[in-house]
Amino acid sequence: MKTFTFKLTFLIGVFCLSPQLFSQLTLSPMFSDNMVLQQKTLAPVWGKTSPGFNVKVVPSWNKKEYIAKADDDGNWMVKIETPSAGGPYEIQIINNKTLKISNVMIGEVWLCSGQSNMEMPLAGWGQITDYEKEIKEANYPNIRLFQVEKATSNNPLESLVVSGGGWQECSSVTIPGFSATAYFFGRDLHENLNIPIGLIHTSWGGTIAEAWTSLESLKMMPDFSDKAEEFAQLSIEDPDSTATEILKNPNMPTTLYNAMIAPVVPYKIKGAIWYQGESNAGRAYQYRSLFPLMINDWRTKWGYNFPFYFVQLANFMQFKEEPSESQWAELREAQMKTLTLENTGMAVTIDIGEADDIHPKNKQDVGKRLALLARSKSYNEKVVSMGPLYDSYFIADGAIHIKFSPSESKLQSIDGKPLTGFSIAGPDKKFYWANAVIVGEQVVVSSPKVPFPLAVRYGWADNPICNLSNKTGLPASPFRTDDWPGLTSTNK
Repeated sequence: MKTFTFKLTFLIGVFCLSPQLFSQLTLSPMFSDNMVLQQKTLAPVWGKTSPGFNVKVVPSWNKKEYIAKADDDGNWMVKIETPSAGGPYEIQIINNKTLKISNVMIGEVWLCSGQSNMEMPLAGWGQITDYEKEIKEANYPNIRLFQVEKATSNNPLESLVVSGGGWQECSSVTIPGFSATAYFFGRDLHENLNIPIGLIHTSWGGTIAEAWTSLESLKMMPDFSDKAEEFAQLSIEDPDSTATEILKNPNMPTTLYNAMIAPVVPYKIKGAIWYQGESNAGRAYQYRSLFPLMINDWRTKWGYNFPFYFVQLANFMQFKEEPSESQWAELREAQMKTLTLENTGMAVTIDIGEADDIHPKNKQDVGKRLALLARSKSYNEKVVSMGPLYDSYFIADGAIHIKFSPSESKLQSIDGKPLTGFSIAGPDKKFYWANAVIVGEQVVVSSPKVPFPLAVRYGWADNPICNLSNKTGLPASPFRTDDWPGLTSTNK
């Protein structure tokens, strides 16, 4: 009996002295075999263990030991130095047991988000142009895919659910259900930079920009502050059955940021690409403030002003015979105004949409145009990355002369035909289709129906027929010279 008592006392003492024996060690789902870490930076690695215990992280490229002590909630994080692009490497995470991450590449990591046109997969419901051929040829082991599962939350989450157990090598097996736009963007970068590319895809069709924005930022906009606060206070245990349904709604303020962006922070990324706006078209004037707010929100959460490249809405719906107002044109204008925010770029797609399909099948050119922005602005390649962009105008001799931002590529009609898509108005604010000709670096617009012109619009419709581009074939963005109140203006 004494022996038994002694052994029990001894074991209790050992356990009290060595709590590390019972510590748990987990990693954020962001970290798995096949992952890509951003090159030449301090890359955060984080997870959970028992409070107060040390975690050691040892990457194989430099054999250094990075040690962190878990806080009272068991959270730990280290920042490891990453080399230039290369691999594969291994990373060991050690406390009372050892976790190992294998086949780690160092390269460029991009976050890919938005609504259905970003979500649109190569196969499945997407079936993009030449999807069978594209899938068959999609064997790029140094492009790595990370798919965030759809989720909602009224408060920021620490973790997320991912497809396929985490990072996956790009192949004919893994690519069919992945974002086509993200894939073609990553493929173009990989082929031109010849380095590993990591793509984190987190999007949800039919969603609004305020759902992707944090509570802290939405509090700055009176349009959203009260509703966002109310949403944050909801509880799934609320006896009101409607609360559960509200919490599942992906179009509540902050919900997608909380569930599908917050858990990714602060994984080191090079930048973000974004394809969204259709669901905010009815509130285009509001989007002028909301969209740049969301971009700044993400940059604030990550702690640096990373590049943010986005897709302007494509042409969609039926062509109208006469010039008219358009919510989609106003949303495109709001997107163009966001270019005043530093380190941004816009891929214009006004020429590759489809009248009868809000999900155009040509995602190859969308990805390529986003990649041109990154190659030019983020990687300093000497490539033309945008078509003509409206700058200013002046009126002379009964015509309006349109100036465009300086570019290395000259103006042209993309199809070799006379310019189309221009309309002009006088003091009565009634627009008529106009004659437009390229004169040097300007477009001169006139109409015999408007002897005293005041304003020009180009591509100002849901689905305009317009053909101004540069010599590289990149289309001009729709624009207008006037600021007359539109369909979504609150100051009519």
